[in-house]
Amino acid sequence: MATVTKKELIDQIAERTQAKRVLVKRIIQSFLDGITKELCKDNRLELRDFGVFETRKRVARTAQNPKTLERVDVPAKRTVKFKMGRLMRENLGVAATKSAQTK
Repeated sequence: MATVTKKELIDQIAERTQAKRVLVKRIIQSFLDGITKELCKDNRLELRDFGVFETRKRVARTAQNPKTLERVDVPAKRTVKFKMGRLMRENLGVAATKSAQTK
């Protein structure tokens, strides 16, 4: 599995759209900043057919270091959950896999 960086994604989009790389970079960064800003405000971000981003709160808990067996307090924190949209699910073939597993 290959890793695609933001720079590579910007280059691909600039090539496909014939737009200047600097403009594409500014747009992509603005888009990502917008996502981050909305999630920081605990807003749910829905991109139709792509997916939904939403924040979740994890409660504080006590965990255990598996190496030393020492108890460790883990503080409460916020995380981001992503749920795939219809088109992504279809393109990844997730629906076919799920129905095959249930039979």
